[in-house]
Amino acid sequence: MATPLDIVKKKRAQAVSKIISKGYLSTKRVYVGMATCEIAAGSKEVMAVFKDAMAKGLTDVYLSQKGCAGRCNLEPTVEIVEEGKIPVKYGKVDEKKAREIIERHIKNGEIIEEWLI
Repeated sequence: MATPLDIVKKKRAQAVSKIISKGYLSTKRVYVGMATCEIAAGSKEVMAVFKDAMAKGLTDVYLSQKGCAGRCNLEPTVEIVEEGKIPVKYGKVDEKKAREIIERHIKNGEIIEEWLI
């Protein structure tokens, strides 16, 4: 029979595993704007590109959605927050730009100046 301490240790291990699997400890965070207007502008497709990249092995990235940024003319938006760096926000991101952001910015550290907002 498991002791109370064994139960606590098991619960802790499960919690730590969940934190790691969700990417909460990642050094890179990607936020895709998913307010109603951003969805209408194509953010679901942009989010799908990031999810697909993660399913294919993109690591050390926490992917999440965010609400309205109040910049409808620049949607869809993607914000990248990296440990120790100033956050970067890209505007008018489509599927092609999302793939380039993954390759150039997330994988190679290059900020794509012409897409910044």
